[in-house]
Amino acid sequence: MIPKTFGKILCGLIRQKLNFLEECNQELLENVDFPGSDITSLYSPDVEHCRQLCTQHPSCLFFTFVRPDWTVDNRHFFCYLKSTPSGQPDVRTPLVGVTSGFSLKPCTLDSMPCLFKVYQNVDFLGADYRALFTADYEECQRVCTHEPGCQFFTFINENFNQASIRNKCHLKFSWTVPRSPDVERKTGVVSGFSHQLDITTQFFESACQTKLFPNTDIPGHDFQNLKAASPEHCLALCSSHPLCTYFSFISNDFTCFLKNNMNQMVTKVSEGVTSGIPARYCQLDVQSWAAVTYDGVDFSGSDIRDEMMDDADTCQRTCTADPKCLFYTYVNDKFISAEYRRRCYLKRIITIPAPPKITKLNNAVSGFSQRSCLSMSYILSTV
Repeated sequence: MIPKTFGKILCGLIRQKLNFLEECNQELLENVDFPGSDITSLYSPDVEHCRQLCTQHPSCLFFTFVRPDWTVDNRHFFCYLKSTPSGQPDVRTPLVGVTSGFSLKPCTLDSMPCLFKVYQNVDFLGADYRALFTADYEECQRVCTHEPGCQFFTFINENFNQASIRNKCHLKFSWTVPRSPDVERKTGVVSGFSHQLDITTQFFESACQTKLFPNTDIPGHDFQNLKAASPEHCLALCSSHPLCTYFSFISNDFTCFLKNNMNQMVTKVSEGVTSGIPARYCQLDVQSWAAVTYDGVDFSGSDIRDEMMDDADTCQRTCTADPKCLFYTYVNDKFISAEYRRRCYLKRIITIPAPPKITKLNNAVSGFSQRSCLSMSYILSTV
């Protein structure tokens, strides 16, 4: 039996934590560090992008960003994502060259924020899929904006010390299609996606005529493999990646093999494998995989929160109604462990453009595709 006084204190602490987590705190604390409590570190060109990474990460509650004017070592552009059980930083210390802040999860979210800034003398290193020569960085950014696979770019200007690569525009890719880090068969669970996924930043008049080859493998030429919920989901992943020329999906372990070979496509009969060709410059049917319920399939990890619910349909509707939720897993009465039954796990991953590494580089200019900004302008013009 819990004493009444202790119970009141405990309830007060829980309410205090919930109020903190639900409060929209947009304050940025310059030259303040939140030491420790790191979940992971990523790269960001500025503190606003770092805050967006924290907001989209499933468990990040606050962050510390190492600015370009940091002088202690070479950790410029590091974005440290952090969390504590209390929801608040354990310690705040003064530290020149960093800026700290909080996740915007409690705020009204823009699923695809407009990243309009460009960054002088900054290189978004890696993730290249194509390069070309352009007159200036503005043209490089226009090319990136109009290519569906481009998420960000780096342009080498005319003052770069190596003359042979001046005016070179590097187009770069990062994932925007929701996907679970791990997918596995498991009795007593049901998984699926939000029915309001906002992943289309360009609109085409014609619908895609997709091509799938059941019980067919296309061996070799893999450049990346990741988990997918179905052949249709694997098709969407391949279609979004500019280097993917075809794919093979292994149904028994949900592995989606993305492949690149512009010269030939050799198939062979293979039971339990579905292969296909990506769709380009057409309107892909997102609902062919996002509106499907995956019975006996677990999307493990990436939890935002969990709630008790009566059935999988309620879990799906809850995920769809929450702009932070991208996918979910519901544990039903058939699950082996009774304590997890009737629990709905709401999940998400980072989908904003995220360079794999950022460094200082004289006479380089980097920035992001403006498709989200153009889409936002179009929406505002029609209101």
